Amino acid sequence: MATRSGSDSNGVSRDEPVHIGSEDALDELVEEGGVVLADFYADWCGPCQMLEPIVETLAADTNATVAKVDVDANQSLASAYGVRGVPTLVLFADGEQVEEIVGAQPEDRLRSLIGEYTA
Repeated sequence: MATRSGSDSNGVSRDEPVHIGSEDALDELVEEGGVVLADFYADWCGPCQMLEPIVETLAADTNATVAKVDVDANQSLASAYGVRGVPTLVLFADGEQVEEIVGAQPEDRLRSLIGEYTA
């Protein structure tokens, strides 16, 4: 199930990451359309912890919905997306997977990537 706090008129979270608890929840979020950045992470992962404030900023400051997927709690979901290392960022646009990036990335690179699909 997706957990949402703030939302826009379409019900899509815009101000903070949406925590995903199942494959159905991620599919539902992606099917709502727009741009979704899924952050596959693990609590024990140092690079994931470094990326955390960046994805929170992107959720607050961009038109993308940011989804957080804990790979330890959602192993089948991580496997379904071929996640072999964390962090893995998967970008969806209009219901389709368009990008996959493995490893921590600088904020400006991620912001630019999101901008390519939200413009």
